[in-house]
Amino acid sequence: MGTPRTGYDPDLHARRAAAFGAAAAEYAEHRPDYPADAAAWALEPAGPGPLHVLDLAAGTGKLSRPLVALGHRVTAVEPDEAMLAELRRHVPEATALAGSAERIPLPDACVDAVVVGQAIHWFDQAVALPEIARVLRPGGPLATLSNAEDEGVEWVAGLAKVSPTQASFTDRANRPGRGIEPHPAFSATEDAGFPHAQRRTAESLIATVATHSHILVMEPAEREAAKERIRAYLRSRPETCAGAFDLPLLTRVQRCVRAAG
Repeated sequence: MGTPRTGYDPDLHARRAAAFGAAAAEYAEHRPDYPADAAAWALEPAGPGPLHVLDLAAGTGKLSRPLVALGHRVTAVEPDEAMLAELRRHVPEATALAGSAERIPLPDACVDAVVVGQAIHWFDQAVALPEIARVLRPGGPLATLSNAEDEGVEWVAGLAKVSPTQASFTDRANRPGRGIEPHPAFSATEDAGFPHAQRRTAESLIATVATHSHILVMEPAEREAAKERIRAYLRSRPETCAGAFDLPLLTRVQRCVRAAG
């Protein structure tokens, strides 16, 4: 499955990957969106468009929505039927298909760009990258977009210490599988970061945390204890104890280009 991962448990990985369907509605409601400037940068190598964009492992359409708003034709591929149902409800303009990164239900060289939101760490990249190369036209970008809390903000860094779900998508060099692995069908990768924010309350932030796979696979008592630790921390902070607040986020984008031939 690409580069070996320290402490990697394939059974746990599979359970976490399959856990999202049970929380599909909550995922659609609470997970943060992607900023338009991040989506535009991801697609930049393909030209001005409008483009045919494949949103791979599209979930509930969090990334499909800004792509549609930018004027692109979007085909969204997602393996989980519950997530697909939410995608069709929230982004009816996209063509939603059942499939996976390893088995994309599209013909050869049919899309101008491929994007992946918050999902490449679930891929078997040894299989997925050749499959992506098959459907992507030469010169088209493959890009991953990942939202994470901005730990450069002091109170957010403290939140990361009490949250079991915080994953650093910005430190890809030390976290194999978090980014696009080298492959001869693609150019070297480049990265950019796009700060933004999500308006939250303590309870809506806890609801967001509860959609992460680490939490979804916990036993109920363990899950509630984790949520209570976060609730207590948020109550203790002046930034978050008095109603609505802005949660600082960073969308990290990594892109490469499909080689000719």
